[in-house]
Amino acid sequence: MARAKKRSKKQGPISKWFWRLTKAGLVVGLLAAIALVVAVLVVRSSLPGFEDLKSSPNGQMIRVLDVNGKELFSMGPSYGEWLKYADIPEVMKSAMVAVEDRRYENHPGVDPIGIARSVQVRMQRGHWAQGGSTITQQLARNVFLNNNRTFGRKGREILLALAMERKFSKEQILELYLNKVYYGGGAYGIDAASRRFFAHSARELNLAEAAIIAGLVKAPSRYSPTADAKAAISRATVVLEVMQDAGAISASEAAQTNPASVKLAPEPRQNSVRYFTDWALPQLDLLIDESVEPIEVWTTLDLDMQRVATAAIQSGVPAGAQGALVAIDRDGAVRAMVGGTDYVTSNYNRATQAVRQPGSAWKVFVYMAALEAGYTPNDTVTDEPITIGNWTPRNSGDRYAGDIDVRTAFAFSKNTVAAAIGNDIGTSSIANMARRFGITTPINTNPSMVLGTSDVRLLDMTRAFASISGKGIAITPFGITKVQTMKGDILYQSKFDGSRVLVDPWVAAGITDLMQTAVATGTGRAAQIGRPVAGKTGTTSSNKDGWFLGFSSGLTTGVWMGRDDAKPVGGLQGGRAPASVFAQFMKMAVANRKVEKFDTELVLPEWQLEPDEDELFGAPEDGIYVDENGMPIETGSGFEYDLEDGEAADSPRLDQDWIDSVLGRGEDPGPRKLDPAPVRKPKPQPPQNPPESLLPEAARQEQQ
Repeated sequence: MARAKKRSKKQGPISKWFWRLTKAGLVVGLLAAIALVVAVLVVRSSLPGFEDLKSSPNGQMIRVLDVNGKELFSMGPSYGEWLKYADIPEVMKSAMVAVEDRRYENHPGVDPIGIARSVQVRMQRGHWAQGGSTITQQLARNVFLNNNRTFGRKGREILLALAMERKFSKEQILELYLNKVYYGGGAYGIDAASRRFFAHSARELNLAEAAIIAGLVKAPSRYSPTADAKAAISRATVVLEVMQDAGAISASEAAQTNPASVKLAPEPRQNSVRYFTDWALPQLDLLIDESVEPIEVWTTLDLDMQRVATAAIQSGVPAGAQGALVAIDRDGAVRAMVGGTDYVTSNYNRATQAVRQPGSAWKVFVYMAALEAGYTPNDTVTDEPITIGNWTPRNSGDRYAGDIDVRTAFAFSKNTVAAAIGNDIGTSSIANMARRFGITTPINTNPSMVLGTSDVRLLDMTRAFASISGKGIAITPFGITKVQTMKGDILYQSKFDGSRVLVDPWVAAGITDLMQTAVATGTGRAAQIGRPVAGKTGTTSSNKDGWFLGFSSGLTTGVWMGRDDAKPVGGLQGGRAPASVFAQFMKMAVANRKVEKFDTELVLPEWQLEPDEDELFGAPEDGIYVDENGMPIETGSGFEYDLEDGEAADSPRLDQDWIDSVLGRGEDPGPRKLDPAPVRKPKPQPPQNPPESLLPEAARQEQQ
């Protein structure tokens, strides 16, 4: 008995302290519970309303449209239609609950069983391998927090989840979750994901598709069909097994569903539209300040014109070469832009970035400066050998026509006449004219600059021709017409400024007259499209660059072709492939536009003499092509020629004696005195029907 009493006395203090600690624990637990309830209520009161959560995006989406409202593509996160709980297919809701939160309907926002299981796996494996987050916790993390794996973030996540369960119903939480969670491929919400991966609304989701989408939440970058279609299908099979285990579907339904049979939407190609958007969209930083709210960007691009332009470049560029095209409307709106034959293999934009020599296309600035200085299209100039300093330009094949008018010299791109004009009016005035019309690259003022030796960009050259088409009014190319929020609030609206006059209207009319002649009967005949066209060819030495720029019915188009390494390309003369691509594009681009005549009536040049560096001698079926150096280019038919001297075997040389005989001038009175400035004389009257015996065979055939 004594021992028992002694043992009882020894246990008394332990029992006493146990009860003290228990009471203290209960008090602390009660205080913690009260604090938690107070914290939850405070957080609950600060939470946004359901409608506010519906409208708040997770990042800025930029939807890019063409001029007619056709979607080109979306940038940033993509949001589809918001689906109400009742509109979401049951298979989608069941799949998500089964795979992400099986006890969703029964927990208060936090699942103790799930947390305990996660801790157990952590202790077994030594690292966090299984999450215990509920759908509510995931929603709280996606909307209010980040994905950092810290206990502080986890605590805030739990607090937010408990508060959200007190503020919103289970249906509202699941509706928010399904419409806001990220599913990969830039898609937020099940509707955006459905459209992104299956090309239809989430309202039409079937069981297999719902399983694929439900399987994405765990690891969107790994299981996204756009990243790994096989992984997405494999994960969907696991989701179906989980749904069967949870009782959401029967065994027969699971067996009959094959995720591998789901037809995935084709991945959008990075086509030539990207050349345009890569140029236009960076301008947004200068136009608007909005960087959060989703916006729609209405561009100037006409998707139909862009398709035609792409097809024309891809089919018309010689093998081994690249090509570029820009089409500008009368107000400066860029309707089409192709920067290369294939954006996927090369996203280098040759329309806006490449600088190349324009060749004879530069002569528009030479002749505009001449017109402004007092020349007229009917003035007589002399096409003859000329030396300026130590530079001696020459025409194709060393052929010279003698006295011709300015219109003829331009139409057949006479190098010697351009050199004489430049020497007469000064190359600085030509450089000034080019600057006025938007040439931004360095311009040299050497005598040879009249033949286009300064590097230029296709966009700048097309801009210059568009300003000529606009009767001398400055045209500034632009790619964005309007920016608005998804609600319709206008953030930016483009306006046309036609107040800056570059040249007098009669100068623009004069150069238009010359360019119309060049297309009607000169070097640009391949650019004819059955309605008035004004334009100019350009070819650099050894066929390294080929150009054609022109306009019709208010649309101005520039075409460039060449190799990126600037090596020669056969058949690249401006009057051939570039002019043909121009015609192929413009026939379709202006088909629905009213035919517009130019202000000046077309006046054909004098008796057709001989071609310049990029045109035929005689009729196309009879003649030969020659480059800037007078070298013949094989066409498959016509005269036979000697490759060493470049002269046609059976054709007479187009020298001054032949010109005089054709024009009925008689014999040359004597040696001609060289004058570097053009000689303006009364326009000679060529015979209407030159004696057939005086014409070479090619010219006789052309007359017939």
